[in-house]
Amino acid sequence: MTLQRDDYTAASRDAWNVSAQHHRDGEDWTKLTDGFARPGFSCLDGVETALMQDLDVVGLDVAQICCNNGRELISVRNMGAARCVGFDQSDAFLEQGRELAALAGQDVEFVCSDVYKIGPEFDGAFDLVLITIGVFGWMPDLKTFMELPARLLKPGGRLVIHEEHPIINMFDPEHERPFEPVLDYFRPEPLKEQGAIVYDGTPNETEATHWWFFHTLSDVMTAALAAGLALERFDEHPNNISGV
Repeated sequence: MTLQRDDYTAASRDAWNVSAQHHRDGEDWTKLTDGFARPGFSCLDGVETALMQDLDVVGLDVAQICCNNGRELISVRNMGAARCVGFDQSDAFLEQGRELAALAGQDVEFVCSDVYKIGPEFDGAFDLVLITIGVFGWMPDLKTFMELPARLLKPGGRLVIHEEHPIINMFDPEHERPFEPVLDYFRPEPLKEQGAIVYDGTPNETEATHWWFFHTLSDVMTAALAAGLALERFDEHPNNISGV
């Protein structure tokens, strides 16, 4: 049976939902709850922080696509952003986001939706749209996905992407030689994976099937340009934000 875009996104939703408790049980959740209980806390790394400061997010309306538990968006809100809306299809992770926002004492709106089906009521509503690490690999249709930030932005608004370099997809951290490329950078078909989605190496027996899609840098840039976005800045950094 040939899977369609909605089949892939539904599988991703289910996998993330069953993985949510694993994240809540980990040390990172405690760090986040302790952190957001303190005024002005931010989980953003140095690169993200500098970007938000350069853009002067104070008073800006900000959306984050595939926000997970909203930790980055709440951090931006703590930096002085105005309306903040996070979109994700995992209601379990969005519930965590609401908990973190409440701890931070911040009004952040979370919308549960397949990103390909976000309604037109949000069109032209935001000064800034964020896409952060680990989003593109879940997208079976990158071209249509990049049309979303284009329509969410106000005229003159900006899209900020802080993602892992796609070259990281060539490596398998569990391979006997983890620094040896084992996968094709131009791999046309998605990688089928099993189990909960965790990043700390915690063993688990959760049953969850999901797919990871390979997109090159040219795929990303071409999709953005085709959606009517203009490339204003492109930076590469030596630090590994992939968590592997």
